[in-house]
Formats: sequence, structure tokens, C-alpha cells
Amino acid sequence: MHLSCSIPYLSSSTPLSSSFIPKLTFSFPNPVKLLQTKKTTFKRHNSYFLKTQTKPNRTGKKKTSFRMENLFRLVDNEDLFSRRCIWVNGPIIVGAGPSGLATAACLREQGVPFMVLERADCIASLWQKRTYDRLKLHLPKQFCQLPKLPFPEDFPEYPTKKQFIEYLESYAKHFEINPQFNECVQSARYDETSGLWRVKTVSSSSGAARGEVEYICRWLVVATGENAECVMPEIEGLSEFKGDVIHACDYKSGERFRGKKVLVVGCGNSGMELSLDLCNHHSSPSMVVRSSVHVLPREVFGISTFELAVMLLQWLPLWLVDKILLILAWFVLGNIEKLGLKRPSKGPLEMKNRKGKTPVLDIGALERIRSGDIEVVPGIKRFNNGEVEFINGEKLDIDAIVLATGYRSNVPSWLQEGEFFSKNGYPKMPFPHGWKGNAGLYAVGFTKRGLSGASSDAVKIAQDIGQVWKNETKQKKQRTTACHRRCISQF
Repeated sequence: MHLSCSIPYLSSSTPLSSSFIPKLTFSFPNPVKLLQTKKTTFKRHNSYFLKTQTKPNRTGKKKTSFRMENLFRLVDNEDLFSRRCIWVNGPIIVGAGPSGLATAACLREQGVPFMVLERADCIASLWQKRTYDRLKLHLPKQFCQLPKLPFPEDFPEYPTKKQFIEYLESYAKHFEINPQFNECVQSARYDETSGLWRVKTVSSSSGAARGEVEYICRWLVVATGENAECVMPEIEGLSEFKGDVIHACDYKSGERFRGKKVLVVGCGNSGMELSLDLCNHHSSPSMVVRSSVHVLPREVFGISTFELAVMLLQWLPLWLVDKILLILAWFVLGNIEKLGLKRPSKGPLEMKNRKGKTPVLDIGALERIRSGDIEVVPGIKRFNNGEVEFINGEKLDIDAIVLATGYRSNVPSWLQEGEFFSKNGYPKMPFPHGWKGNAGLYAVGFTKRGLSGASSDAVKIAQDIGQVWKNETKQKKQRTTACHRRCISQF
């Protein structure tokens, strides 16, 4: 006995190229019962049931083809009818921050379609929602611009947070990048049977139904970056502290702490700048420094310290450039060890290359430390009600705590892969080899080299995918029209 049934189309985010379209065929184990109790929930765009044949290319080698029976092994019967399943013709980019936008723009230039998934409701959510008001780029704008589109000429050397967000929004508009917002990726894994990636998401918009979607694609670009999740330290008594406790990602301005004694935990660029902002709002900040730290002037004789280092590295070895930078820092800033800031034994550039630890670029905090407006304190032993006890036994009354304890990658929480990424959420291969993995997996923005490193990754990824795409689309394109394919089940 035979039963014929029409199945709606597997959706596609863009028209499919004739060179890479899976062939789809499947049968139901018990079609009568299945059709009586289940409904297909495939989303329909301008999409097709996909069909292609494997043909030798000009070199005589057979290209990889994806058939329907392989694609439907991706989804068991329950999954097939419980969530929408969307075919993406091109790579999926997870994350719509600067790294994801840069990759999308470079793919657009290569003529490769793509889809960007973003868990927030806007692009660059870290910049828009989790940064303090006074933030500016710490490096000159020429080192922070994304590929294919420079900053406006009238922007200052160090653009403000607002200006950088405006630049990113104009960047997305210029390259017609329209992310799928409020799509939180729950898992992503490579299916070896079909040779495709399965990316499962759930709607993250408030008040919306918790709809699940499974995207299927050939390439996956991880662009969630190094700062996806804030790091919350485990310190004795912190959870019982009665005053305000916030992470730097929730800090906007020192106005709310006016007149209060605030403990800033962390002495990186954020910790230094938040301490300075608290001073400017007439608070009394104490900054915890439990390890050594390199502090450099942002500029030396009117030249960006970063730009100077880049210039020197063209002719001199790294160790010598480190020596020069430290001499210049001592000349401009003086001996910072007298202020309770001990320098590491390794130079600032060597520390950056080996451990990814960025030196602090001073924009006025050291002057306030010298004047006593910012107190430098040692590591914390415990909190007790309204006071903090340090490892040297001293105690200090405080009203609030700001945790400038940094961020981390969240890749291990959703990417089911262990060859390319390590357990800490970074590619195992060091720079400059950490942008490409196996089976169509890529990483952008994990170089610990800021926006310039992310831009370099984006260009390489787009060129790599673009070369494959162009080679496959050289074949004669066949016009494919949307139609229902009849599926025959036998029982």
C-alpha cells in the first residue's frame, strides 16, 4: 500500500546556487499515524526541496554532494515536527558584534550569502548595553576601523562610545547586514553523516514565545568574541555583602556612587578608568591590585604608544621594543612601583603575545593615585558585612563594590566541538593560525589583538569561503522554481 503526501519546503535564507543544493528524499515509518498526529513546521521563504547531482569538476575530481537521505538523518521524526528547520545557503555567523559585522561585510564583497544570528536585540550589544558612558577607544581610530569602510574623517583620534556605535550601525547599513536578532544559540554541532552544521536556537526576546529553530548550513563562523560573558569572582563573604555589588558591565556612571566609599576589584584598563570616573563624581575609590601590571602612557610626545610600538617592531626585535617602551614610560609616568603598582618581569609586548594580557594605557588615573584620590590596596581575603579584609590583615569600611574582573568566551557552553576550540573558549592554535578549523568551522575575534586582529581574521575567512563559493558557482546555473515534491511512503 502506498501513500503520497506533499511536504512544505525546507526554507532558505537566500536563493540557492545550483552548485550546492542537497537532494532530499525520505519516507515515514508509519505515514498514516504520523500525518494524523503531526504537522510540519518548516518555515517557507523562497525555498525549495533541494536537488543536485554529483558531477566531476574540471580537474576530474568529484565534488561533495549532499543528498536528501543524509540531510534528514539530521533530524529524527520528533525533532522534524517540533521545530522549524531552516536551510541557510552560505555561512552562519554567530554574533553581531564588530567581529561578526566585519566577517559579514567581507563575505558581501565576495558575493557570498550569509546569515547572522544575534542573541540581543541590537548589533554590538556589548558596546551598547555593557559599557560605561565615558568610554573611548583606547587606540587611534585607524587601528580600530573595520575592513572596507574607514571611520568618518571628522571623528576624533579616539572616538567616543557613542561615535563608535554610530560607525558600526552605518557599517551594517552600508553592507546591508541584517542580523536575526533575539536568536540565542543553544547548541551547534557538525553532523558527519551529512557534512553539515546543525545550529539550534531559541528566541530570547522578552514576552515572546520560546520558539525553537534549527538552522542547517555548510559553514559556521564563531564571532561571539572574547568578552561574551562577565567573570564573577568567588570571594568569601561577597554574596552576603549588604551594599551595592555590580560588575563593570552594569556600570554606567559614578553619579550613583557620589559620596560613597567604593572598592574597585581589578586594575586593568576598566578598573583604572572606573576608578578615575568615580573620582570625577566625588566618590572615594579604592582599587584592588593583587598582581603585577604594566602601565604605559597612552601617548608619548603626542604619538600614540601603540602606533609607536607598531612602527618600532618593523625594524627592531620585540625585546628591544619592550625596553624602549619601558624607558619612555618611566620618563613620562615616573616610577609607578612607588604607587603600589609593581611591573611584571616580562615586557608589555611579550606579556601580550604570551598571555594575552593587555597593558594599561593611562588616561589620568595615575595622577589621581599620586594625589591620594584613588587608594591602591592589596588582594582581598574576605568580606564581612560593610567592610573588606585584605591579605595583609588590614580592614577597610566600604559602601559598594565594582567588579572590574573582566570577561570570558562562552563558546564551550554551546559549541559541541573539541578539536579546534579549547576548554577556555579560545582556538587551540596561536595567532595567526587560529581563524580556521576543520569541516567549515571558523573563528573571528579571538586573537587577543583587538579590533585589528578581528578585521584580519574576517578578511581571511571571507576569502577562504569565497574561493570555494566562486569555484562551485562557475558551473552553469540552472533556474530552480519552488515546487512541492511528492514523497512516497510504503508500509
